[in-house]
Amino acid sequence: MDTSNLTSLPEDTLEDNEQRAPQQPRPLSAFASRPDRPSTQTSSQKYSALDWKGFFDEEEDIRIPDSDDVFHVYTAGTEGPVVFCLHGGGYSGLSFALSASKIKDKARVVAMDLRGHGKSTTENETDLSIETMCNDVLAVVKAIYGDSPPAIVLVGHSMGGSVAVHVAAKRALSSLAGLVVVDVVEGTALASLIHMQKILSSRVHHFSSIEKAIEWSVRGGSLRNIDSARVSVPTTLKYDDSKKCYIYRARLEETEQYWKSWYEGLSEKFLSCPIPKLLLLAGTDRLDRALTIGQMQGKFQMVVVRHTGHAIQEDVPDEFATLVTNFISRNRIGPRGVEIPGLRRPSQTNP
Repeated sequence: MDTSNLTSLPEDTLEDNEQRAPQQPRPLSAFASRPDRPSTQTSSQKYSALDWKGFFDEEEDIRIPDSDDVFHVYTAGTEGPVVFCLHGGGYSGLSFALSASKIKDKARVVAMDLRGHGKSTTENETDLSIETMCNDVLAVVKAIYGDSPPAIVLVGHSMGGSVAVHVAAKRALSSLAGLVVVDVVEGTALASLIHMQKILSSRVHHFSSIEKAIEWSVRGGSLRNIDSARVSVPTTLKYDDSKKCYIYRARLEETEQYWKSWYEGLSEKFLSCPIPKLLLLAGTDRLDRALTIGQMQGKFQMVVVRHTGHAIQEDVPDEFATLVTNFISRNRIGPRGVEIPGLRRPSQTNP
């Protein structure tokens, strides 16, 4: 079975055969500045980093009270319900950058860097238990919106899809109005876990420049949209001063104890959520028995997005944005929830 697109973990199994140039001083952080080493012919302008500001409107650090946890979020748009995006393992909130630039015309977008990812900093970077990540999401929502959040549509890719489903199943988010899960299904995800450590160990681990990392992500097939990779890949890396190179920011190899809990019982939890649901898949082979039956019973909407890899939101951002905004429109999800003509709703603070 081909597991290249089934999991939440980024996969790049190409071997790094590049000859490194003589070492020169590097910035201490992947976010501090561009590498001072001139790009080689193979990591040319084609693979240069793109700034998030061309896609999101703002970025912000959300400090969680009574803890040292700080979660980084990107926001876009000023009107409509909030499309709250959760990325997959090894990705970052910028995984939704290109699609956010399209969605923000009809809805607000919030994309957070989950624990141990992107620019977020937490006391325990490798505690990726489903319970901890769910609590993180709820804490960020409360920190941003207080006790009167607007209507929220949770959108989760892969590992983030699991988090979205678990948050929805808790029914702890009173304004939750919709759920969009991107390319994660319990059966195939569990079956692929046996291969994860091998995949993680076989991918390229060291990059002489951010451009090289972007190039490898595209050439290796983990991302199929160069522009999206140019935005999203840089925040999946950090600069290792001791090794004088860029390495992956997320220490996924150290989180294996949590992987199974991400996906066990996921299908039943998804089906039990009493809100409009959309499942986006990169292939029909991903449906397991429970979801097949549920889909036949009309319990959720399913769309198979052709000619794309695992990261649907990155590979075809325009199509992804259209699917999300059509889902919002079809289910009449407005700034304060489901809009039913003629129904007067109680007044509610709308940030």
